[in-house]
Amino acid sequence: MRLKNYLFGKCLRPLAVSLVVAIGAALSIAPAAQAQKRLAPDASPDDIFLALRQAAASDNGALAQELAGRLSGYDLPSYVDYYRLKPRVRDYSASEQEIRDFMTRYEGQALVDRLRNDWLLALGKTGNWALFDEQYPKFILDDDVQVKCFALNSRALKGANVADEARALLVSPKDYGQGCSDLIATLAQNGQFTDADVWFQIRQAAENGNTTVARRAAVLVDNGDVTVQQVMDKPALMLAKGPGSGVANHQLYIIALGRVARSNPAQAATYLSDRARQMTAQEVAQGWAQIALAASYKLAPEAMDYWRKTRDALLTQDALQWKVRMALRAGDWKTVRTTIESMPAALRNDITWTYWLGRALKEDGQNDAARRLFESISANFSFYGQLALEELGQKITIPPGPMPPTAGEIALYSQNAGFQRSLRFYQLNLRFEAIREWNWELRKMTDRQLLAAAEYARQSDVLDRMVNTSDRTRAEFDFTQRFPAPHLGEMNAATRPLGMENAWIYGLIRQESRFIKSARSHVGASGLMQLMPATAKFVAKKIGMTEFTADQVNDINTNLLLGTSYLSMVLNNLDGSETLATAGYNAGPGRPRTWRATLPRTVEGAIFAETIPFNETRGYVKNVMSNATYYAAMFENRPQSLKQRMGMVAPNSNVATDLP
Repeated sequence: MRLKNYLFGKCLRPLAVSLVVAIGAALSIAPAAQAQKRLAPDASPDDIFLALRQAAASDNGALAQELAGRLSGYDLPSYVDYYRLKPRVRDYSASEQEIRDFMTRYEGQALVDRLRNDWLLALGKTGNWALFDEQYPKFILDDDVQVKCFALNSRALKGANVADEARALLVSPKDYGQGCSDLIATLAQNGQFTDADVWFQIRQAAENGNTTVARRAAVLVDNGDVTVQQVMDKPALMLAKGPGSGVANHQLYIIALGRVARSNPAQAATYLSDRARQMTAQEVAQGWAQIALAASYKLAPEAMDYWRKTRDALLTQDALQWKVRMALRAGDWKTVRTTIESMPAALRNDITWTYWLGRALKEDGQNDAARRLFESISANFSFYGQLALEELGQKITIPPGPMPPTAGEIALYSQNAGFQRSLRFYQLNLRFEAIREWNWELRKMTDRQLLAAAEYARQSDVLDRMVNTSDRTRAEFDFTQRFPAPHLGEMNAATRPLGMENAWIYGLIRQESRFIKSARSHVGASGLMQLMPATAKFVAKKIGMTEFTADQVNDINTNLLLGTSYLSMVLNNLDGSETLATAGYNAGPGRPRTWRATLPRTVEGAIFAETIPFNETRGYVKNVMSNATYYAAMFENRPQSLKQRMGMVAPNSNVATDLP
């Protein structure tokens, strides 16, 4: 009955959309007028353009239309038209002909693919499958999970069996949106998804804290005595009540275990142990998986014991990866191997797990099999590619450089319209659009063309695009482009008094700002070394800069002085470990101390890095340390060891911290 109600609701959606459009149009006039008052009458074209961009982002179609009308002759005409049209595509009021006219007018530009993405979402949400199926093959980047879900849904509605493709796609609920929830509903209705599949999606959504996805999927299966929403909001009540009877109540109990385990894994484990007799062996294993994952996020010492109780439970991709990470911390190489081997192929073939599987095989004495895995990734210029190279008995060196691009090759790109739009967006400090325009032009380039385009980026002083462009070459490698070292004089002035290594600082800057001097993060970090205002003020006081003001933070000399001074403080605070200090620079110096305190033994720096519980910091540490190793090879002109740089990390430290 609930499934029928859900599908009936889908049928009513077009009517609801029409009502929303009508109401939105009526209400948008006043906000448009108010916003217009905030824009000065003598505002520059750039200011009007920025306001237009914001109006489009806010789906304020009336204001977007008005502002676009004031930008006749503006030097980014495709974006003026796009921002004028985008809100109307999203509220379904744009006609098919208007959209097609835009695509014809700007054919070949990145924005056409962007608008097609917007249109495909609208077509999927309204169930216009004929147009969707016509347009989807033309979506070049095809990088929107929700659009991919709509595409599978369209095929499923025509009778195609897409269950396996859907299971492979539906692994990250944060990316789902309506499209993926609709796909789950279609597959549940036509029998391609079993109740077990749906409950897996509900558990996965609960693991990610995505109540909306969990709630939408819950209407597709028989419900228990309470709703998924109630269990996610007040899990302790469900645990106190017990699992009751029936599959639904048991699955809700499992979800409640995971929610309580977020704050208290031991308490959740006690509940499960007490109630295990009322559940099947498979359900108990699923319950332990929920608890083990939550305990892993906390790096709790007992997490590995919980993972051992999961037996053959079907795990989410996040859970599989954390089971391996906790096994690495524990030195349980057998579990590392068996868990990686049980991963879906796409995940198992990720360079991270290829490396660790090779290590597990080597620990088991299967040296030939391990060597084959290391050889398969050792040419990759990345953290795990470097570690694999060392497992093969080699050190990290800089490959021979190519013939530099000629002036004529470079000059070709000064006429490239996409690059010119990109540079214009850099002038406007709109890096998202700048990067999109630049990267769009790189899609079909040869190595020689990429090297020339990277050199054009260097000459245009957009070093982040130089690095990104050169990173894409497949056979010719210019490490002066991939790992630039600008402002070396200023760097030496900052690092020498502190005894700091330039290679490490450059490795950090490459990750932090990609050498964009005016870079500013969404949380307010500024400059080459991305200093937060409070940190800059703290360090300036510590080193005696009595006349420091916040507007100095983007000055290169000041930014490098404050950034290297702070990094030196963090390094000294964390036993001189670059691995710990790199983590501390990103996540705050107190957190690495907390993470290391939970270690059951002394571990390799690579294991410590892989088991950092913050996704951003985990990737950050690996990238910075990989970068620093290449910079050291360049500066010292001799082979380097990433393993030696990572060092070993011990559980305990007596060093106190008073750093921000």
